[in-house]
Amino acid sequence: MSLNKDNSATTWVQVVMKYNFPSNFKSWVQVVNSVVPYILLWGLMVYSLEISYWLTLLLSVFAAGFLVRIFIIFHDCGHGSFFKSDLLNRMVGIPLGLLSFTPYHRWHHDHQEHHATVGNLDKRGVGDVNTLTIEEYMRLTKWRKFVYRLYRNPIFLIGFAPMLLFIIQYRLPKTYMKPKDHLYLHLSNIAIASMVLLMMWAIGWREYLLIQLPITYISSVHGVWLFYVQHQYDSVQWERSDKWDYKTIALQGSSYFKLPFILQWFTGNIGFHHIHHLSPKIPNYKLAKCHRENSIFHDIKPITFFSSLKSLRLRLWDEKSQRLVGFSDL
Repeated sequence: MSLNKDNSATTWVQVVMKYNFPSNFKSWVQVVNSVVPYILLWGLMVYSLEISYWLTLLLSVFAAGFLVRIFIIFHDCGHGSFFKSDLLNRMVGIPLGLLSFTPYHRWHHDHQEHHATVGNLDKRGVGDVNTLTIEEYMRLTKWRKFVYRLYRNPIFLIGFAPMLLFIIQYRLPKTYMKPKDHLYLHLSNIAIASMVLLMMWAIGWREYLLIQLPITYISSVHGVWLFYVQHQYDSVQWERSDKWDYKTIALQGSSYFKLPFILQWFTGNIGFHHIHHLSPKIPNYKLAKCHRENSIFHDIKPITFFSSLKSLRLRLWDEKSQRLVGFSDL
């Protein structure tokens, strides 16, 4: 069964339906093998401050890896794919989101919008990396062109923006929010502030920042990088609304990011992003199996770590050639 030979909706629906069910046992195992090591590493980092800060920074790399894995669990909970119970998904997802400074309801509202509009040129802007077409860019003033170039510069987009996103932007309300949404956001902010103040009281504000800042920076940079590569790559397909098709854009508008096993484990198999967009109800621990067992996915050309670096030069969508291009292509 090949993507090119069989495009019927029935085929892919039948394929993904076999994997759309979580195992509560496997989910709890993943919670334990992600959260417990993260807490233990955090404790080791406290003690390492008395030995060498270089040791603390080394431990922060591993702690950040577990925090990325925790974020994937948080992500799955919001899709209702991690546990069979919606209540249990919320009860686990909300506190895990606090560990990564991410408000559960606000983030998942935007993320659901992202899933519904990804690859649609007429519905950009929610949960996406802002990308202009060549025509839109050429109509900008010189100042706005400068701002867009600054925003799309990898040093800012990958190096600085992630911290601004997780520390500041996620604290702020959005225009669509109703009173209940505002309440959830404020409660999340209060809970995060309380957690931070409690830890500062327990170990000292300086010690807390020396530990938490590198963890947050490393994890947020890698998280944003993963999200960037998932939808910003050379062969990505985007369409206007009249030609947009859910299955086609899920498989050809979301990347298959092939990572070494250890990185695949830390990132919760999110590299199989094409399958995740095809069916967000598949828990992360079934994505690799779904890809491996069904030939419908075998025609998808993977992106590797080194080939993904080429995407850093891509800045604009060229509607004539139907591909992402860099500023030099202008």
